[in-house]
Amino acid sequence: MENVFKVLEERGYIEQMTHPQEIKDLFGKESVPFYIGIDPTADSLHVGHFVSLMVASHMQKCGHKPIILVGGGTATIGDPSGKTDMRKMLSREEINQNVAALKKQIERFVRFEGNNGAIIVNNADWLLDLKFVDFMREIGSLFSVNKMLAAECYKQRLETGLTFFEMSYMLMQSYDFLHLYNQYGCKLQMGGNDQWSNIIGGVDLIRKIGKDDSFGLTFKLLTTKEGKKMGKTEKGALWLAPEKTSPYEFYQYWRNIEDASVETVLKMLTFLPMDTIQELSSWKDEKINEAKKVAAFEITKLIHGQEEAKKAEEASNALFNGQGSLEHMPTTQLENINISIVDAIVRVGIAPSKGQARTLINQGGISLNNEKIVDVNYLLSNKDFSTGYAILKKGKKIFHKLEK
Repeated sequence: MENVFKVLEERGYIEQMTHPQEIKDLFGKESVPFYIGIDPTADSLHVGHFVSLMVASHMQKCGHKPIILVGGGTATIGDPSGKTDMRKMLSREEINQNVAALKKQIERFVRFEGNNGAIIVNNADWLLDLKFVDFMREIGSLFSVNKMLAAECYKQRLETGLTFFEMSYMLMQSYDFLHLYNQYGCKLQMGGNDQWSNIIGGVDLIRKIGKDDSFGLTFKLLTTKEGKKMGKTEKGALWLAPEKTSPYEFYQYWRNIEDASVETVLKMLTFLPMDTIQELSSWKDEKINEAKKVAAFEITKLIHGQEEAKKAEEASNALFNGQGSLEHMPTTQLENINISIVDAIVRVGIAPSKGQARTLINQGGISLNNEKIVDVNYLLSNKDFSTGYAILKKGKKIFHKLEK
C-alpha cells in the first residue's frame, strides 16, 4: 500500500498535524478510516470544498476509507470560523435539499463500493436528538471555555459579538469525531487550515475519554501569492454546479490564474503525474499560458466531464485565437436590444451595480465588439448586432455574448 503521506506532502496539501510522526506511521501500516466534513449551507459545493475532496480521493486511492460527513445538524448553527457575522440559519427542509444535491457532486471524487468504499453520513442523524443537559454533562464538561476563547475561530469574533449558539459549534464538531470513532473506527479528521481549532477539539475529546489513537490533519487553503482565497469571481463564489457557474466561466477562471499559481493549482486540483506538473510549471513567459490551458482543461474535465471541458476550451480558443466555436460561451438573450451599455453590463453580471458599470467604462475597461466604450450613455442598437450577436468584454479576459 502506497504511503499517502508522501503523495499529500509532494502535492503540497499538508499544513498542520496533531501528531506528525504517528500519522506518518499510521498511513504506512494500515487502512485508516478518516472523515472530512461539509456543511450543506448551499445546494452546491464550491472551490473551497474542492481541495478537501481531492485529498479524500488521494486517500482512497492509497487504500484508506473516506467518511464524508454532511453537516445537516451543524449547519443549523453555522461555523463561526472566518466569519464576521453569524451565518444565516437554514430550515430543516432547505438543509435536506442541499444535502441531496451535494451527494451527487461528491460522487465525482470518491467511489462508494469496494473494500474501502466511501460512505456519506449526516450528523443530523445523531445531533438533533441530543438532550441538552445530558450532552453538556458528558461533553461540555470536558471543554475549557478559556481555551476555546483563545482559539482563532472565536478570538476574532469577540469584538463583534459571539453567541453561545455559535460557540457550541466546536462541541458539536468534536462530538461528530467521537461518534464516528465509536461507530466506524474513524481515527483521523481532515479539513482546511481554518478548521484547525475545531479539529484539535475533536482529537482532544477522544483522548480525554482514554483513547490514544485520534489524529488531526489540516491542508493548505487554495490562495493567490498575496494570500487571498482563490475561487472568487465577479459574481461571487466559483461553484461546482453548472447552473451556478457555467463550465465556460469555470474554465476561464483557471485559464486566467496568475503565473505564480500554476504549479499549486496543477498539484492540488489535478491528478496529472508530478513529472508532468514539474515540466508545465517550469515554462516561462508566453509559454506559461499553455500550462494554464492544460490546468483549465484538466480541472474543468474533473468537475464537468470531458465533453463540457472541450466545449469550454473551444469557446475560449474562439475568443482568444479566432479558432473554435462561440456556441458555448456565456450568452444572454436580450428581449430589447435598445438598452444602455450600463444596463447591459449589469444585466449579464459583469458588474453588480450601475455605479460600478459606469466606473468600468470611465476607466476604459469595457469594449463592445472589440471597440472600447467611452460614453457611459451609449445605447445598443441593431448595428451592434450585425452578425446576430454582440460580444461584451471587460478587460482582456471576461467575455459575454449578447443575442437579440
